Amino acid sequence: MTNQPYEGQQYEGQQYQGQQGHDPYWQQAYEDPQAAQQYTQQWQGQTWETQMSAPVAPADTAYLPPQGYEPAGYQDPGYQEPVYQEPVYEEPVSAPAAEPVAAASGDYGPATLGGNARVTDAQRARLEGRSPIIEPGMQPAALTAVLGLLLAGAATVGSYALLVPLVLLQAVTAAGWFRLNGMWPARQGIALAFLGAVVADVALLAADRSPAAILGTLGVWVLLCLVLQLRSHADPDTRMYGLMATVASSALAIVAAGYLAASADAVSVGAASVAVAVLARALPLPTAASVVVSLLAAAGAGIAVGGMTGVGAQGALLGVGAGVCALVGHRVASYDYPSRFVHFTAGVALPLAAAAPAVYVLGRALG
Repeated sequence: MTNQPYEGQQYEGQQYQGQQGHDPYWQQAYEDPQAAQQYTQQWQGQTWETQMSAPVAPADTAYLPPQGYEPAGYQDPGYQEPVYQEPVYEEPVSAPAAEPVAAASGDYGPATLGGNARVTDAQRARLEGRSPIIEPGMQPAALTAVLGLLLAGAATVGSYALLVPLVLLQAVTAAGWFRLNGMWPARQGIALAFLGAVVADVALLAADRSPAAILGTLGVWVLLCLVLQLRSHADPDTRMYGLMATVASSALAIVAAGYLAASADAVSVGAASVAVAVLARALPLPTAASVVVSLLAAAGAGIAVGGMTGVGAQGALLGVGAGVCALVGHRVASYDYPSRFVHFTAGVALPLAAAAPAVYVLGRALG
């Protein structure tokens, strides 16, 4: 067997050299380095060159079997037989179905893995077949009753005494209406509506409680709100929404000044009737029964307070009229899952503010 010349091949750390002196080709390669390149041994996957001092080391992550000769039965102490693991099949876990519910502590429910859009409390109630209306409850009704009794008591003292609880009612009305419409914070709108109410009160006292002062202030304030909204740089839809909210809030706060324009007896009967009607409406009764009980209570309060004043038995009609307006304001404050802040502002003030025109008109009609 003819020995082939190898140069640079490593075998267990030692270099193997062929028969250099007996091979003419090797002699030519030894004398001429350029000729040696054409006789370089080529191997599949790895190349040895005569001018290289060491082979290129394989990557650390590569796995190479032993290259040298090993006797039969030899096992490398550092070699570990790979362990075959049976693949485990797991049942795919599907994302939970989106629930059309919302968190009880907020207006919107948590986001779902299924990509379902957030659902409001009102939408959840409709999907579940329930009414999306939440009424203010007993605590706001109790505050309304306290404020109504303060109006009734202050009216018997005088106009300036009545002005104190009336200003408080107008401030809460302005703030509650903006929050009821989802506009918060709206400090400029609230301040504008409250300022209109104060101007109406001052105009009433200056005009000897003439109702023309209320109408004049209301007209001026509608024009002022329109001019201010026209100067806004918001988009048209936002400006229109802000204009309507500001005008409505100003109108309610200004119209509440009707207590100051009405007679003292009518204010006492009407405010007391609203207080009793709202408390009766907050009782845990069915809606229809609650409305009937509320109106009967308002009529009874009108008769009772009318007997202590000059209104007499006609106070029942005044009490029923004020009670109807109070229930309307109560219903408006209950619209579409309002927040707790709405209940303690609009829920407290709107029943009394809505009843002010009825107190003035019925009080003048009943003499």
